[in-house]
Amino acid sequence: MKVGVIDILADTPPNNWRMSVYNRYFQRQLMGIMPQVISVWCRRLGHEVHYTTYYGQDDIMRLLPAEIDVLFVSAYTQASALAYAVAKVFRKKGTLTVIGGAHARSFPTDCLRFFDLVVRDCDQELIEDILRGHYDPPAMISSGRPLTDFPSVEERMPEIAIASFYNGRPRRMSTVPMLSSTGCPYTCNFCVDWNSKYSNRSAESLLTDLQFLSQNWPRLLVGYHDPNFAVRFDETMNVIEEIPKERRNYYVMESSLSVLKPSRLTRLERTNCAYIAPGIESWTDYSNKSGVGKKRGHDKVDQVVDHLKTLARHIMGIQANLLFGGDSDAGVEPVELTKEFISRVPEAWPNVNILCPFGGTPLYDQLHREGRILQTMPFALYYKPYLVTIPKHYDPLSFYNHFIDIYETATSKNMLLRRLRVRTHSSTIRFVNIVRHLGVREAAINASRRIQAMLSSDSKFRAFHEGRSDEMPKFYRDLLNRRLGRYTELFSDEDLRPVLEEPDRVILKTSLTN
Repeated sequence: MKVGVIDILADTPPNNWRMSVYNRYFQRQLMGIMPQVISVWCRRLGHEVHYTTYYGQDDIMRLLPAEIDVLFVSAYTQASALAYAVAKVFRKKGTLTVIGGAHARSFPTDCLRFFDLVVRDCDQELIEDILRGHYDPPAMISSGRPLTDFPSVEERMPEIAIASFYNGRPRRMSTVPMLSSTGCPYTCNFCVDWNSKYSNRSAESLLTDLQFLSQNWPRLLVGYHDPNFAVRFDETMNVIEEIPKERRNYYVMESSLSVLKPSRLTRLERTNCAYIAPGIESWTDYSNKSGVGKKRGHDKVDQVVDHLKTLARHIMGIQANLLFGGDSDAGVEPVELTKEFISRVPEAWPNVNILCPFGGTPLYDQLHREGRILQTMPFALYYKPYLVTIPKHYDPLSFYNHFIDIYETATSKNMLLRRLRVRTHSSTIRFVNIVRHLGVREAAINASRRIQAMLSSDSKFRAFHEGRSDEMPKFYRDLLNRRLGRYTELFSDEDLRPVLEEPDRVILKTSLTN
């Protein structure tokens, strides 16, 4: 059979040179592991496989053969409309369409309107059953088994080269996606991994991958996709230290500050940790992840700043993950604390997100029951700077005034110059900061200002965001039209109206009927 596998990382081609640079050098490297794994499994089974990633390069349809028997799609919720367009085009040709990944796990019912099969959890056996036609569409399916056997990096190298290399050759930004563990021990109510079981990958399989890379591709960057890297710190470091220091690949990862204790930072530096993205989240909530005990507000800011300053003496790059708009945020205090934090730590890139209600999380269930999710906001706008909920303590205009204030501080010329002068930053980190500065200023601030203007001038637009109207504003329909380009004609207004999951839903495991 002819099988297509596409990992959709962007929702539209870039509309200016700044976003083009951002997508080419940053967005491109955010490829997932599972699409590569599925590609390998299909190849093992003897099928002709066409794997690709879409990060905004012109027309997505040109990346796949015109005729495919089965198409596997992975997409974030942000890229869901484009994923649906791809499915519509190929279903008309008789292709069996299958979606998995983040969006499929959160909103499977909506996905089933456009795809034949929606996959939650899978393994090679389930993929083989799909290819043998053992499932009758439409169906939501799951292996019902934990995934413990991943193809090695060596076996994934053809996919890694397609996704990460430039003109067939690796560059400084080229990344190898890997896992050292699965699941997360924390229960943050907004996170899709809130109820996942934490498990370390076997030391033997992890070491095999690291040895292959160190011997054959020592300059490639390892990107650990663990929800929370090195929770079992010593076990993970012991494996990495098996590789001789002079051959260890540099790596990036996301972890909690509670794991990144000062006593462990020298060991992180020694194992070639180049970039860390700790989750700070809020100045009042989620403090167990930050390792600050019961401290809140300004006291938490002080301790986190000190911790990151110490971290910066050992690690070249830091991204501080923050949230704005949660139920504990009220007034100007969280805004001023975030701005103070940004100003005090030029060593860290501040990634400030808007709290988003993804299906299957306690946050989603709570907001759905309280009627605080905007019922007709398309899933393709479930990311910053788009507000898809009704904040508890802010009216929509005040929310955007504060959000813009935060990002104007984060992306000011003064902050960029200060980041470029950080001595511990390498030339690569400085380049990443410039690219992100340009991309975020374009994507977050400019879009937020347009929404701010609409909230000030359009009463119907304001009524939608205040939950007094379910009529999706033309502003958002036009926005999606521009992003979908020629594929917008495939969608009616009803197509773009999301089908929200019921709270506390249970994903049914579909059994085989062969």
